Amino acid sequence: MSREAEASRPRPRERIIETARDLFRKHGFRGVGVDAIAEAAGTNKMTLYRHFGSKDDLIASCLSEVAIQAQAMWKDFESERPDDPMGQLHAWVGRATACAMGDSRGCDIANAAVELTEPNHPARKVIEQFKRDHRDRLARLCRAAGVAQADLLADALTLLLEGARMSWQSVGTDGPGARFVEISNAVIACFCENAERSGAMPAARSSDGDLFAMPGA
Repeated sequence: MSREAEASRPRPRERIIETARDLFRKHGFRGVGVDAIAEAAGTNKMTLYRHFGSKDDLIASCLSEVAIQAQAMWKDFESERPDDPMGQLHAWVGRATACAMGDSRGCDIANAAVELTEPNHPARKVIEQFKRDHRDRLARLCRAAGVAQADLLADALTLLLEGARMSWQSVGTDGPGARFVEISNAVIACFCENAERSGAMPAARSSDGDLFAMPGA
């Protein structure tokens, strides 16, 4: 291998995480061992254990990488739609759909939550923190958009996404999950409509000045 190729090659830790994430998605967290991960990553078990104390620690590190990547999504919303929290909220609906439907193997975090049920597993803290942070970030966005019951809307959208993801995995993209965007936008519109009736917020508009559609409109 040339010096240039060697220099551009990911470091062992990053290479192990990347390889492990791919294998975990293909075979499950229980279905692949450290020997297979080390071999596929072009390293050995000694190097793997030097970076990660155990396979469980490696799993937790892989899920932490997922959480870090998810943070970039929020930054994209803010940069693409500055000062437009309602537009960002609808962008979240679209991005959630694309992410969930884009891979038939599902979400790494959701898969781990189902497969790794031991309460003392190091991945459980990562899963729970990720879910709380994502929901709280969504609630703050709803609040910034002027939704009076921001926490309730965030919970509703979170549950809709979890249910839609299960529908996509169980019956495919032609099942009830196919209407996730339509249903989510209708729920957002209902919350906005209720807030308008109570005088809590003006009509929801996008950055283009267009009113978002209300149910039955």
